[in-house]
Amino acid sequence: MKTYLSTLAAMLAALCITCCNSKQDTTLSSPDGTLQVTIAVADSGAIYYTLHRNGSAVMRPSRLGLVREDENFSTNLNLLSMSETEKINDSYDMLHGKKQHFTYDANKRVYHFENSNHQKLDIVFQVSNDGIAFRYHFPDASDDLKKITRELTSFYFSDNGRAWIQPRAKAKSGWEASNPSYEEHYLQDTTINTFGTSETGWIFPALFKENDNWILISETAPDRDYCASRLLRGDHAGELAIGFPEAVESFPGGPVYPQSKLPWQTPWRIIAIGSLKTIVESTLGTDLAKPAIDTNTDYIKPGRSSWSWVTLKDDSIVYDVQKRFIDYAAEMKWEYCLIDVNWDTKIGYDKIKTLIDYAASKNVGIILWYNSAGNWNTVPYHPRDLLLTKESRDKEFSRIAAMGVKGIKVDFFGGDGQSVMTYYQDIIEDAAKHKLLVNCHGSTLPRGLQRTYPNLISMEAVKGMEFVTFSQGDADLQPNHCAMLPFTRNVYDPMDFTPVYFSEIPNVQRKTTQAFELALAVLFHSGVQHYAEKPQGMRAVPDYVQTLMREIPVAWDETQFIDGYPGKYVVMARKVKDTWYIAGINGEATDRTLTVNLPFIKQSKGMLTTEGTDSRSFSQREIVIDESGSFTITVKGNGGFVAQVK
Repeated sequence: MKTYLSTLAAMLAALCITCCNSKQDTTLSSPDGTLQVTIAVADSGAIYYTLHRNGSAVMRPSRLGLVREDENFSTNLNLLSMSETEKINDSYDMLHGKKQHFTYDANKRVYHFENSNHQKLDIVFQVSNDGIAFRYHFPDASDDLKKITRELTSFYFSDNGRAWIQPRAKAKSGWEASNPSYEEHYLQDTTINTFGTSETGWIFPALFKENDNWILISETAPDRDYCASRLLRGDHAGELAIGFPEAVESFPGGPVYPQSKLPWQTPWRIIAIGSLKTIVESTLGTDLAKPAIDTNTDYIKPGRSSWSWVTLKDDSIVYDVQKRFIDYAAEMKWEYCLIDVNWDTKIGYDKIKTLIDYAASKNVGIILWYNSAGNWNTVPYHPRDLLLTKESRDKEFSRIAAMGVKGIKVDFFGGDGQSVMTYYQDIIEDAAKHKLLVNCHGSTLPRGLQRTYPNLISMEAVKGMEFVTFSQGDADLQPNHCAMLPFTRNVYDPMDFTPVYFSEIPNVQRKTTQAFELALAVLFHSGVQHYAEKPQGMRAVPDYVQTLMREIPVAWDETQFIDGYPGKYVVMARKVKDTWYIAGINGEATDRTLTVNLPFIKQSKGMLTTEGTDSRSFSQREIVIDESGSFTITVKGNGGFVAQVK
C-alpha cells in the first residue's frame, strides 16, 4: 500500500495538477465520509479525478473530458467555479427486481469548466455510500446539432489490479451477423495488462479488485441523444477508457455516435466501491436512472413463464405443443406462456387468438416473439419488419392487444449506436401505450431503462441457458459462468437467462446438479422468469420441488448478499412478505463447506432442499438456524441449495 500511494503521489506531481484557486475544495465525500472523489486540472488543462475509500486510493488519476466535432473539452480547460454541495435524497418503488423500495442518498456538486474558446462544460458528481456517479452537461443553448466524437473518461488501475470482465463480440459477427449481443464468457481474476489489445473491447458491468476494494463500473440512464458505451484500452497499461460503438451499429439511416442540440447531458458513469456485499447489493443502476415516465402500471404483472423453444427449438412452435405449454403454466400456477419464432405462419393469427382465449381461461397470459428486423442481420425468423416504423408498430400492437396478448419478446437488435438506443425506447414506449410488456433478446444491457419504462420486464444480454443446449463447451463452463453473474450482469438490471433445467440435454452432458438449477430461480432476477424445463421434466421431480417452483416469486421485497466470490460460489437471501429464500451455488467441481450467516434470521426453522444421493436427485430436510443466525452446509461440486424460512 505504501508503494502504491508513493507512486500515486509521484504521478500527481508529474502531471502538475493544480486547482484554479487554492481556496477551493475540489473533494466531494459520501454522506458517511468513507468515499471521496477529488477533481484536479493539470497544467495542460486536462481534467483528472481520483477516488479514495477510507483514505486509501482506489484508482490512479483518471481522465475526464469530451471532444465535440466543433469544440475540444479534453484539454485547455479552466475550472471556473463549483456549486455548493447539495444533498440528494430520493426514494422510489419498483415492480420487480431485487427489492421493492429503494432509497438513494448522495452528496452532489457541479464543476463548471470553460475551454479556450469560452465554451462551457459542466461535470456533475454525486457520491453515495456505495459509489460514485458522474455525467457531463453542456449548459448552453443551441439549435445546431452538436456531435461528440470521443469521450476521454478513463478508469486507471494499478499494475496489481484484478479484473472480472466480459469481452465484446465484433459487430455483425456470429450467427447470421447478429452480434453484439453481450453473450461471451468472462475473463476472470486477471490483470488488465494481460487483456491484450482488442478492437471490440469489453462490456459493462465490469468488476475489479484493487487491494481490499471491489469496484463495479457501469453506466445508466441512456437517452435518445447518446449511444451505449463499451470499455477500450486507455493510454496506459492498467487503464480502460470509454469507447463508442462500431460504425455499423446503427438503425438504418440513423446516427451511431452521440449528437444533439444544446443543452445536452450524457448518461451517468457509475462506480460502485466497497466490499462484495456493497457491490452485489448496490442499486446505483436504477438510483441514477430517470423516474418512470408512465404511472399507469396496473397492467404490469411480474411473473413466471413456460417456454418451449429453449429445449425443443423451432419444431415446437405449433398449436398442439403450445397448448400443452399453456396447460403446463396453468399447472405450475405461472402467469405466462411464451410462444416463440415463426408463430405467425406455423400457427397463424387466428389460431393464436384461440390459444390466447384458452390460456385466459386458465389465468395464463401469452407473450409473442418478434424479430427486430432491419438490415443489421440476416436472421430469417419472423414476424419480421413489423416494428420498424411507428405506423407499423401501432398497427401490430393494436391488433395483438385486442387479441389479448400480454407482452412481446423482441429479438436480434443491431448494436449500441444512438439510433438503436432510440429504437429500443420507441418500441418500449409504443408497447406501453397498448399495455404490452417488453422483453428484449439478442440485445444490449438495460442500463436502468426498467425504472424509466416499467413495462420493460427484462432483457437478455447474457450467455444464457440456450447456449448450454448448443455445445458441450458452454455446458462445461455453466457452473462457473452462473457464479459470475450475481456479481456482474445481474447486479443492477433484470436478466433473462431462462434458468432451471432438470432434464438431460440431447448430445450434451449437463454439469450442474438438480439443486444448482433450482437455486438459479432465486439467485437470478428478471421481471418475467422464463423457465427452461419442459412439462415432463418438471413432473419427474419431487412434489416439494414442484411446490417451490410454484412459490418462488420474481419480485422481491429485500435482497442480502451472504457470501461468495466471483466465479467460485455465491449465497444470497431474498425476502418476499414473511418468507426468506436463501440460495447458493458452487461454481467449482469440488465440494465446499459453508457457514451461512443470517443475522436477520435467528432461532428459526426452515426446509432445506439440496442434492440427493447423486447429482440428478433431490433431498429435503429441516434445518435449524441457531441463535447466532447461522447454519452449516456442504455444497457439492457444481451443486446448490435453496432454504425456505417462513
